Amino acid sequence: AGPRAAQYLILGAKANAVLRGSFNVATLDVRAVADPVLNHRIITNFNAEAEGLDSRLIVKKLVEFVGE
Repeated sequence: AGPRAAQYLILGAKANAVLRGSFNVATLDVRAVADPVLNHRIITNFNAEAEGLDSRLIVKKLVEFVGE
């Protein structure tokens, strides 16, 4: 994923925080928008496909890896 993905991840997290009624972005806001923002921006290579990984699983593992 590139710089625009990061920009839209931040923008989406801000919007999610406002919808929750918060003025501050929390980790849960980033996690909430990570899949829709990053899923279509990740292209798997042959090795990932051979291991049965798709973009949704990669985003899920990425979100799990990033701590609170």
